[in-house]
Amino acid sequence: MEYRIVDGLDNMALADIVRLLRTTYWAGERPAEVIEAAVQNSDCYGVCLPGDHRLVAFARVVSDGATMYYLADMVVDEAWRGRGLGTALVSHIVTCPAYAPLRGFLFTRDAHGLYRKFGFEPASERVMVKAPKG
Repeated sequence: MEYRIVDGLDNMALADIVRLLRTTYWAGERPAEVIEAAVQNSDCYGVCLPGDHRLVAFARVVSDGATMYYLADMVVDEAWRGRGLGTALVSHIVTCPAYAPLRGFLFTRDAHGLYRKFGFEPASERVMVKAPKG
């Protein structure tokens, strides 16, 4: 399947981010202005299909740039799940030179299998941690 990973809010529509997050159990009730503030203060990544600028997957990262990063709001449009887009997006993020040498953290209720592929290990029922590379 062809897709394009994009980064930076300049390459994404806020309406698409809000649309995707509204489908999740963790951000379904989050007000649009809170989503906007969160993404403005994060590094944002998404997946678009060829010839279409509409996001079908999204994630954001918050980091101190020295010791840790937090992977947040990872979501794939329900119509596009099961096609490897989430795997591709997480792979892109965790291999970024800015994050690879840092400890990674995330919260999940139901996607432990996805994140284990990339070295995240459960620290508790909902928290997963990835050791830094090197």
